[in-house]
Amino acid sequence: MAHLLIAATHKSSGKTTFTTGLAAALARRGMIVQPFKKGPDYIDPMWLGRAAGRPCYNLDFHCMEEAEIIAAFCRRHREADISVVETNKGLFDGVDLQGRDSNAALASLLGAPVVLVIDTLGVTRGIAPLVLGYLNFDAGVRIAGVVLNKVGGPRHEGKLRAALEYYTDVPVLGAIGRDRALEIPERHLGLVPANEADAADVMISRLADMVAGQVDVDRLIAAAGAAEGPRAAPALVPEPARAGTGVRIGIARDAAFGFYYPDDLEALARAGAELVPFDALHDRSLPPVDGLFIGGGFPETQMAALEANRTMRESIRTAIASGLPAYAECGGMMYLSETLTWNGETREMCGALPGRAVMHDRPQGRGYVVLEETGAGPWPMAASKTGVPARIPAHEFHYASLDGLPEDLTFAYRVVRGHGIDGAHDGIVQGNLLASFSHLRDVGGNRWALRFVDFVRDCGARSAQRKAAR
Repeated sequence: MAHLLIAATHKSSGKTTFTTGLAAALARRGMIVQPFKKGPDYIDPMWLGRAAGRPCYNLDFHCMEEAEIIAAFCRRHREADISVVETNKGLFDGVDLQGRDSNAALASLLGAPVVLVIDTLGVTRGIAPLVLGYLNFDAGVRIAGVVLNKVGGPRHEGKLRAALEYYTDVPVLGAIGRDRALEIPERHLGLVPANEADAADVMISRLADMVAGQVDVDRLIAAAGAAEGPRAAPALVPEPARAGTGVRIGIARDAAFGFYYPDDLEALARAGAELVPFDALHDRSLPPVDGLFIGGGFPETQMAALEANRTMRESIRTAIASGLPAYAECGGMMYLSETLTWNGETREMCGALPGRAVMHDRPQGRGYVVLEETGAGPWPMAASKTGVPARIPAHEFHYASLDGLPEDLTFAYRVVRGHGIDGAHDGIVQGNLLASFSHLRDVGGNRWALRFVDFVRDCGARSAQRKAAR
């Protein structure tokens, strides 16, 4: 199983830039490249998927059991020539003190050789003890080589290579010079998403040129080919699928809303839904649908255009008020609120929910979340083996708050860990609408896609019965 895990010593070392370029360079060679991303993330996978020409899938210890991670990896990898896993933060970083959820733990679980991307800005001889520490910290992790990033020039590169050659046996697989033109722009939630970057394909092509010219891609491929493979056999049971149920679910896909996990969308389709994309910025109204899913994104950066599309906002507000089953996450919930304020400017939104979305300078909720269902949610509750409400792993990352909420709101979740809407609750329930700051994953512990599709289908059946009774 040819695969690599791309890690770093700390965040913002250039992992995504390098991995995106590597995926594109490998795809240029005619290889089928399967990208993965460790942890909860939407933006990096957009770049990786666009570079590889295949959807990027997330592997996350918080939401997935180890056996599920192995199965998800193997299911996607078996269709590829090579898989590339990009990590988050540093190689040994994680929430658990003993590293059970770290990037290193994922490398060990998947039997993946590690390529360590090192930000060399301001470093010369000191790179040797840094790398020695990473080599010796965990014997279960195999570092196949390092890529020197942000190198200051030939003299700087020579010092770095000499120190590593003298003190270590780790191969230098490449040295990438400093070039601001090859940095993907960032803002408050991280990198600018590939669905919003006007010149995304041009940037990806430049990154592929960079990797092809400054990295020994052949040695990287050889290192990937020496991967041991997962430490346990994958449980590749067929993913259950239904025949089409005639349920059409509209999904906002545009520059404002793009935060969707591809396996969640696949789960909706397996549950029998036809996914109908629409553009909240430019389409005049909702297409004919039985349900609605508006994911996260950056509505604040597109709020003028969202406000200007009055007919779409009215279409959504009227449909939800009339009982259309709907689910909105984070940015989607902000769009459904009354107004959105950012940088001192306020714009009208859909008004399908009470409250005003307000962007702040600092995150209001960030990181992993654990939710407990109250029983007031519109969908069937998650299955529980204990008789008590199931706890649902999720994540949140939002600079927005929802202000001016009435006191008599109904919530679908109690927040066991995280912030949600008010520090204690998340998931506003209003008729057939559920809207939350938390992002769900359709995983073994929470098959939300099936529950949502069943709910949409049942709502349609009840509506048909009411019409027939008239």
